[in-house]
Amino acid sequence: MSVATASPSDARPRAPAARPLAPLAIFILLALLPLAATLGLPPHWLTLVTRAMIFAIAALSLDLVLGVGGLISFGHAAFIGIGAYGAGILITEGQTELLVALPVILLACAIFAAITGYVSLRTRGVAFIMITLAFGQMAFYFAQALSAYGGDDGLTLYEKSTLLGREIFGNRTGFYYIALGTLAFCYWVARRLVASRFGRVLRAAREDAVRVTVTGYDVNHVRLGAYVISGMMAGLSGFLLANQADFVSPAYMAWSRSGELIFMTVLGGAGSLYGAILGALAFLITEDVLSSLTQNWKVIFGPLIVLFVLFTHGGIAGLATKLRGRRDG
Repeated sequence: MSVATASPSDARPRAPAARPLAPLAIFILLALLPLAATLGLPPHWLTLVTRAMIFAIAALSLDLVLGVGGLISFGHAAFIGIGAYGAGILITEGQTELLVALPVILLACAIFAAITGYVSLRTRGVAFIMITLAFGQMAFYFAQALSAYGGDDGLTLYEKSTLLGREIFGNRTGFYYIALGTLAFCYWVARRLVASRFGRVLRAAREDAVRVTVTGYDVNHVRLGAYVISGMMAGLSGFLLANQADFVSPAYMAWSRSGELIFMTVLGGAGSLYGAILGALAFLITEDVLSSLTQNWKVIFGPLIVLFVLFTHGGIAGLATKLRGRRDG
């Protein structure tokens, strides 16, 4: 039975689909932000939004397996850490060339994702959550044990990655547009992937894995492929994070960071893809604003996120769609 007549074609997004104009508007606004900075926006906002876009790549990668595939990975921050430490270790050893470092990092993330994903996907539900958490913590403790590269204190980087010997991450505005371009590319890849037959099978498996298996598809292979792609994308965000912060730390791999990625994805609207970008931006910007107002900002921040998610039913993307529907009606 073909996909067109089986479950993959029936598994359309339960949340309202993103109109092409919505993500386009997001990227246009982000592209114009440096102009606003020259007109009086506080300079640190450019750095803040750059960091938010880097984490948006990681949130987008998680949305691919969580929102589309229905797999709640609680160890996704491990891939950010692998990407960051890959960049940090190579730079420390004198290898700053991006064209060398990036393929090595992506390969390392793919191997880690393939091994841990193969084991994790043999479980379901809470067991899957716990085993991904366990693998994430294993990576965290391994990074802490790397005494040659800072151990628990982290690793300070005195150089940045280069492209054909040229410094490309030194300029703040230049770095901003590199992060924006990388985010746009990752969104395009994720969107094409979800729209493909592979994506339809992945979404259908979330709804009814048994029905998809009956049609002749190997659900675990499809899920593993998505997990590997997701891990590589998150590793790319780690590479950018290391070059922005000039520092890598085991804290990048902590379970709390994985929890934050889940919050970003759900806050923006799981399964919408562009919602993950909105969620990351909203999460980090709100965090920055509240922390500048009070030292006890977490007491305010946590309930705000919980209440928003509970009462919007679809995150920021879902809320925007509802408001647009009321206006059109």
